[in-house]
Amino acid sequence: MTLLTDTVTAVTAAPAPADAPSAPGRERIRRPLTIGRLTVDTPVMLAPMAGVTNMAFRVLCREFGALHSEDDGGLFPTEMVTTRALIEDHRESWRLLRMADRERPRSVQLYGVDPAVVARSVEMILERDGADHIDLNFGCPVPKVTRRGGGGVLPWKDELFTRILRAAVEAAGDVPVTLKTRKGVDDGHLTYRDAGLIAQEVGAAAITLHGRTVKEQYSGTADWSSIADLKQTVTDIPVLGNGDVWSAEDALRMMDETGADGVVVGRGCQGRPWLFADLAAGFSGSAERVRPGLGDVARILRRHAELLTEFYESEDRGVKDLRKHVAWYFKGYPVGGDMRRRLATMESLVDLDEKLSELDLTAPYPGADVEGPRGRTGHPRNATVPAGWMDTRELSDEHRARLHEAELDISGG
Repeated sequence: MTLLTDTVTAVTAAPAPADAPSAPGRERIRRPLTIGRLTVDTPVMLAPMAGVTNMAFRVLCREFGALHSEDDGGLFPTEMVTTRALIEDHRESWRLLRMADRERPRSVQLYGVDPAVVARSVEMILERDGADHIDLNFGCPVPKVTRRGGGGVLPWKDELFTRILRAAVEAAGDVPVTLKTRKGVDDGHLTYRDAGLIAQEVGAAAITLHGRTVKEQYSGTADWSSIADLKQTVTDIPVLGNGDVWSAEDALRMMDETGADGVVVGRGCQGRPWLFADLAAGFSGSAERVRPGLGDVARILRRHAELLTEFYESEDRGVKDLRKHVAWYFKGYPVGGDMRRRLATMESLVDLDEKLSELDLTAPYPGADVEGPRGRTGHPRNATVPAGWMDTRELSDEHRARLHEAELDISGG
């Protein structure tokens, strides 16, 4: 198999659509993103995704982002890690914070519900010189988190939200602390404006808004107008937009329409780490886009397997973790259902090589079938919250006593 560096330079490049913001004839000026003491050449951040954005995938994304950027093309946080697991010294949680040598700056995403625990976890990370940037997750919509008052429903309790954020900022010192949140619990209980104002008041370095409520999960279309509204509301710190960025053109359009200072990309890069090359190219004014044929995708998948093996220090764990990525990588490509199932049961690198060799590696880029929405969608459903949670924005003693359960057995998000 050819190394990724060879694959990247060999993949088919194609111009952007003629009416795209980055198309030839419309000059663009790159807009670096400054968060606290950090400045990155491309105003893009990878959205932490459980079981996806570990060290192996982040390295792939960085390698592509570096093709059209003075650095690696953005910020690339870890999977979400719970603060309680860190202070209890859970080995697997610390593994999730492992960084490759090339990962600079190093971004870590944390999730916590107790100000003291959050602060101590930040201190522990910095004592180990483990991060240049801390991001806090206040947007997770998963019911097992929200039913105890955590994740995307926590900002409803604005006093608790303020205390957690302030504790992290104070513990981090000159290391920038940012946060990610959603519009609110539902359309009747919006929290993003208050969250933004609190963030800039306590000294957070930036805020990311996913243009959906907890109720909406990942369904429908992200409301970019809420991002524009937040940008008008919050004037002292950068505002980043998240939701439905499937291409470089989407990212450029989001920033043009909302005035956001950057974009956060999640599901759009699943099985498409080369999207970060497109994003960096788009923001540099280049019309070049990565359009990999099936052979290129096979080589990138193989590289991903090698990186996962290194990350887990186990070939068995590495290839088994790669199984979930198979459908994403081959979306739209001429790979039949039987072969996809076989690839999704790979047992070793040799087994993977044998199965990849059976593909028509000369097949070209399929076009539109590869592009557009991917990953989880689902349907709107009422947010699962503790009884009485929405009655008041104050935190009751009963809710306080059980809130720590929102952090048990949770990693990623």
